[in-house]
Amino acid sequence: KEQGITIDVAHIYFSTKTKSYIIADTPGHIEYTRNMVTGASTSQASIILVDARKGVIEQTYRHFFINNLLRVKDVIVAVNKMDLVDFSEEKYEAIKKDFEALITKSDYKEQNITFIPVSALQGDNVVDKSENTPWYNGQTLLEHLEELDAQDVYEKAQVRFPIQTVIRPKKDEFHDFRGYAGKLYGGDISIGDEVTILPSLTTSKVKEIYFFDQKFDTAGRGSSCTITLEDDVNVSRGDMIVKSSEKPRVEKQLVATICWMDSKGLVPGTNYFIQSGSSRILAKVKSINGTVATDFSGEDVSKNSLSLNEIGKVQIQLSKPLAIDSYSKNKASGSFILIDSQTNNTSGVGFIE
Repeated sequence: KEQGITIDVAHIYFSTKTKSYIIADTPGHIEYTRNMVTGASTSQASIILVDARKGVIEQTYRHFFINNLLRVKDVIVAVNKMDLVDFSEEKYEAIKKDFEALITKSDYKEQNITFIPVSALQGDNVVDKSENTPWYNGQTLLEHLEELDAQDVYEKAQVRFPIQTVIRPKKDEFHDFRGYAGKLYGGDISIGDEVTILPSLTTSKVKEIYFFDQKFDTAGRGSSCTITLEDDVNVSRGDMIVKSSEKPRVEKQLVATICWMDSKGLVPGTNYFIQSGSSRILAKVKSINGTVATDFSGEDVSKNSLSLNEIGKVQIQLSKPLAIDSYSKNKASGSFILIDSQTNNTSGVGFIE
């Protein structure tokens, strides 16, 4: 606080007539890369603050890299402290040009980038249009946020339903009831849909869908619900129900980009637990294929270890098959955390290729 540096991820809550917002204020310094990843991991949009006096700096590169890595679709570049450069259109356009050059290095072409000149001190272009920027004809920051299609981050993904628990009531009237409870990530699922249980590849059809004690015909993405199947099949916590026409990969080996969050470094041959959804599997890091620079300058393939806050490419061997997608297709089944098998600490977070 004394140095004016954000360390932890702070959450700020506010609402308008149409939406409720949670802002995760994350640090930008390299030693807090893991905090940035934490803040961006569940975000539907991102605001990157650029100091109008300093322009695009290393910290800007890092923020944009994390948003690119985590596939945050809507990014707002707020050029702040415009009052300290006399609301100069020339300065704003120069920063915009520099950032547009940075965009060309991104591999996420579906990302929407919006530039807004602001002065947070007096609220210029934050909520109301500023008289100090007559040359700017775009929306204010809040106006733009209000118009964003802030659908759930799993909106366009395929159906993935990790089983959290199997419900078997002990009451005689529900003697034959067997329900599978979890959260639906992506798409929707309806009574009669043909489904496959992974990793066993057993097939069945959806018989009933419950929200608490109420029956429904369909469950939409983001729903926490209970599903029953027409067949008496062997399903347990950690398994996944998917539509038979939308099966993910089932693998015992994966390649991922890892953000390392542990003071104890990552070296090949180390055993960890992989937590993906409700599934926890013992795994071994086979190899580290170098570190990735957060300023888009490339990869250092000479490194075969990862230190705190470093990002790298790794190969992981699993002790048993796991249902996975690439992170670009499904954020839920395309990501995982690595857990230290001795301390039970979260050591890293991974994004599957």
